[in-house]
Amino acid sequence: MGKVILISGSNGSGKSRFAEELVGKTVGTRYYIATMVSQSEDNECRIEKHKRQREGLGFVTLEVPWQVSAVQVEPNSVVLLEDMTNLLGNTVFAHGGCGEDVYRDICALADKCRLLIVVTISGMNSAEYTGETAVYIDSINELNDRIFALANAAAEMVDGVPQWKKGDIHAID
Repeated sequence: MGKVILISGSNGSGKSRFAEELVGKTVGTRYYIATMVSQSEDNECRIEKHKRQREGLGFVTLEVPWQVSAVQVEPNSVVLLEDMTNLLGNTVFAHGGCGEDVYRDICALADKCRLLIVVTISGMNSAEYTGETAVYIDSINELNDRIFALANAAAEMVDGVPQWKKGDIHAID
């Protein structure tokens, strides 16, 4: 299995930009797996923002909303998965899957590349919600914990600054 780095944080915390900067410090083929399925004007704005952010970083962009392990990437490549929460939502709500499916999918993707950087939302509390939303948030939190345990390094973004919770930036080497 290749190395795994988990980048987490709340919406707007700078996690995507930081993950892209990490990839920018690597050599070799770089893949950006975009998982968001646009369902609103806000989604379109976020997608366009991310496209502008990664311009000039040499990414091969793959739009893959679920079953990311099916992509073909070079064995010595760097893959940025943007993001796990969208991947989980697509898997659960559009395809009847579960968190375990996403975990296995991410592990299989990590087996295909040298470095996998996974971006995710963290810090959500399911107690503030009911029904399927609460279950989804619990699934996100459980998946975050499992990927954290698997990861060689993990950083949580706080106000645009990475707080390394496990390992450090040298995991990209």
